[in-house]
Amino acid sequence: MKSSRMQWVSLVLVMLGAAPACSQNGVEPQGTGTVASAPAELREGEQKFNTYCSTCHGIGGVGTTQGPPFLHKVYESNHHGDEAFRRAAANGVKAHHWQFGDMPKIDAVQSPDVDHIVKYIRWLQKQAGIF
Repeated sequence: MKSSRMQWVSLVLVMLGAAPACSQNGVEPQGTGTVASAPAELREGEQKFNTYCSTCHGIGGVGTTQGPPFLHKVYESNHHGDEAFRRAAANGVKAHHWQFGDMPKIDAVQSPDVDHIVKYIRWLQKQAGIF
């Protein structure tokens, strides 16, 4: 399976501290190094992220060839607040920062799931020095 292989490659690269850079529009993700295990209170968000989001956004939010990295200043809370993530999951998103195409809505993800996912993403961003 191609997506499983890509997830595995992303995970290995993250573990090695060489997260793949998404260079769409010449914009690179910020932060380097390994992704630490999420604290216990964020593990539900990590699991939901890995289940519903990582195929496109990569294990640890590093991005893939199918979707942008969340470890980028474009996704900091001042530019894409938590509500933007909720709307994206519920309604999908037209491509506007990246050249990956439109994001479909994710029917399997409910609002409480997104809340857990966003907390995990914000933690990842903090670990990467985004804010």
